[in-house]
Amino acid sequence: MPTQPSKALEAFPNPEPGRDYEIQMTCPEFTCLCPKTGQPDFATLTLTYVPDRLCIELKSLKLYLWSFRNEGHFHEAVTNRILDDLVKACQPRFMKLVADFYVRGGIHTIITVTHQVSDRR
Repeated sequence: MPTQPSKALEAFPNPEPGRDYEIQMTCPEFTCLCPKTGQPDFATLTLTYVPDRLCIELKSLKLYLWSFRNEGHFHEAVTNRILDDLVKACQPRFMKLVADFYVRGGIHTIITVTHQVSDRR
């Protein structure tokens, strides 16, 4: 059975929860649709985070990002939604998502959103 896009994000236990360390993932094939024209928007997403108790599972991240391919979203909204969903899935100590959208209409857009835990448990 072929793999299908999914909004489900999975996480696994952090193998070193007592240590702060950074995980960075680059996803150069993100696509969604312009909500005004229906034309495809392409972006490179760079996710950087410091896990707490959980880490994002990579295949579920791939399927999650794929799920936006045929949906219309403004750049700002989709970037914030992805960060919110990732934070909900793994509750990191810190997370930053940079969405570097390809030029559309002569405009190059980069959206950067962050999540920071203010006081550690």
